[in-house]
Amino acid sequence: MEAFLNATALVAIAEIGDKTQLLALLLAARFRAPLTIIAGILAATLANHAAAAWAGSTVAMLVDAQWFTYAVAAGFFAMALWVLIPDKPDAPARLDRYGGPFMATLVLFFLAEIGDKTQIATIALAAQHQDVLLVTLGTTLGMLLANVPAVLLGHKAVDHLPLTAIRIASALLFAATGAWMLWRMA
Repeated sequence: MEAFLNATALVAIAEIGDKTQLLALLLAARFRAPLTIIAGILAATLANHAAAAWAGSTVAMLVDAQWFTYAVAAGFFAMALWVLIPDKPDAPARLDRYGGPFMATLVLFFLAEIGDKTQIATIALAAQHQDVLLVTLGTTLGMLLANVPAVLLGHKAVDHLPLTAIRIASALLFAATGAWMLWRMA
């Protein structure tokens, strides 16, 4: 259960103000089909994060445990620094070329997550916890916790969030996770 809760908390906080949350706002404004957009976010995140969790878990089994723990801890410290940098939305895509709101959300979210902070965090969490299922479910829930309000409430909610404070809290959470991994090894 620790893997699930850690994954949920880390991703939910890290996702606030992320480019995929901005994408959720764009899709909600464009299509005005919140349930369909949420279903697309769910499907894209499950697919992307399951692959990332599998990769993290597999690599962890192939590498010396002590050195890999150091590498994963370093990855969490790097994530702590990365989340302090505000995301900017990518150039807007022509949404009509992807079909309806579900396919547009599925394709755009899946692509936006490739190499994103939350995908890298999913890899590190799966390597740390060695539980692909619970990490995937946790990171997916974290994505939904951050993005569903964006879809349902639109830009009004994001305009009132203290994004700098959220980024700092997220950075501290990633750094604490890295420090905890190192402390466990001592």
